[in-house]
Amino acid sequence: MSNEQMAAETKGVTVKLLATVDLGPEIEGMAGRQLRMRMVTIEPGGVFGPIHDHKDRPGTVYILQGTITDHRNRVATEYGPGVGWPEDRNTTHWLENRGTIPAVEISVDIVRQE
Repeated sequence: MSNEQMAAETKGVTVKLLATVDLGPEIEGMAGRQLRMRMVTIEPGGVFGPIHDHKDRPGTVYILQGTITDHRNRVATEYGPGVGWPEDRNTTHWLENRGTIPAVEISVDIVRQE
């Protein structure tokens, strides 16, 4: 069974909304979308799942503390503090914290306004 198939539901994750910008007035053609910045904390043993994609929701992630394991394309990659990655239309993944301390990331993405 692949890592993707074993992805559990989200557990041990806290998400704090830090800021948003309504992109409609800022960029032509972006009505109904916002730029969103969140702080995501994944506790040891926590999972940000299940497997999900980023079609129509591009973004970037930057790790502040701890280690996050990103599972995509049947490969598990560990990222530590000071490292980040893009999440584009080709990204299908799930995340987990295999470490012993909370992992904290800053996530910035473009989403449809709720």
